[in-house]
Amino acid sequence: MYGDYCERVSTLGVKRTENALVASIKDQLIVRFHNGKSVKDYPMSSSKRPPSCKENSLGTPNGLHVVCEKIGEGEPLGMVFKGRKPIGLKYKECSEEEREKNLITTRILRLQGLEDGLNKGEGIDTYGRYVYIHGTNHEENLGSPASSGCLQVSNAEAVELHDEIPLGSHLYIKL
Repeated sequence: MYGDYCERVSTLGVKRTENALVASIKDQLIVRFHNGKSVKDYPMSSSKRPPSCKENSLGTPNGLHVVCEKIGEGEPLGMVFKGRKPIGLKYKECSEEEREKNLITTRILRLQGLEDGLNKGEGIDTYGRYVYIHGTNHEENLGSPASSGCLQVSNAEAVELHDEIPLGSHLYIKL
């Protein structure tokens, strides 16, 4: 997987980052690398819909991204976010109707596409589509497509990724 990332940054003429994430939509897995060495695998859920970079597709975008913002420092496990702000309730405290939805919980790693014409630009912009790595209230679905475009991980692993992945680190999403 790291070879796929290296090939993409080389093609784009971008310098590799010390910490990098590679997400495989096919395998429903994020692998964290440090200086080219695999550190940990994280089961994830990408979109229930086919991968897509198009606005309003609700598909998970592919290609090279950067972690441009980290949100949720200090919030408890399970805190629900709306508009990137904590609402003051953990998902277990929300109504049954709310808990049925895919909620954004615990931590958010906001993503910005780095590939003009693929995941950056009008109508295809990952940042403008609000695609994140975040915790989920449906951890039982991890390992299978279940999101509305984001990459969902367990709440504990959302904290870990938030704490271990510096701003400016790459995420390469491969099909």
